[in-house]
Amino acid sequence: MQQKLKNKNKLISGFTRTPKFGVTPKGGGFTLIETLFGVAIFVLIALALTLFSRNVWVYNSFVSEGLTGTDAARQILKTMVSEIRTASVASNGAYAIDQANVSSFIFYSDIDNDNLREKVRYFLVGTTLQKGVIKPTGSPLTYNSADEKISILASDTTSLAFDYFNKNYDGTSAALTFPINIPDVRLIKITVTLDKDPNRAPLPATFSTQVSIRNLKDNL
Repeated sequence: MQQKLKNKNKLISGFTRTPKFGVTPKGGGFTLIETLFGVAIFVLIALALTLFSRNVWVYNSFVSEGLTGTDAARQILKTMVSEIRTASVASNGAYAIDQANVSSFIFYSDIDNDNLREKVRYFLVGTTLQKGVIKPTGSPLTYNSADEKISILASDTTSLAFDYFNKNYDGTSAALTFPINIPDVRLIKITVTLDKDPNRAPLPATFSTQVSIRNLKDNL
């Protein structure tokens, strides 16, 4: 009898009982439930880190595209303002402004400092903002439309708009109505909207600036 009790005590003494998972061998072993629980925690942590990394990458991508779009728009508007501000009488004697439309503007300006005034055209074709330049040739000087050199300023433009104001513009005055009486124009407001990818963020960004023409009488 005593021998049986000793054997039973030896059997029991080889294990410890845990409150939830039953018998666990002495020496730090894990039950199947504990192992599965640990694996589940590891998977959740790995998933959380993966999602966090992805969100950081996507956010950085949005920020980068936004900054790139902003820089591109600033450069475009800087060029347009610089060339429009110095608009003046054409080399053949034509008025400084040739056409003033809703989404296109044509004027004369010496944009390459060669003492000849080029005919410059800003316009939108689909989603492409373009610039056309015609250098005067011949004697007397003329502007041949066949000589126009077109360059692309931006290929992700959703809109281009020109608003025109007269000498009475005070910062709040309404723009001139179309069709524009060209001799009245003294200041032009340029508005450009760029959208790198219409199917994803960031949203379209709109940029606007104003420029007055120095060489026109009663200029602002």
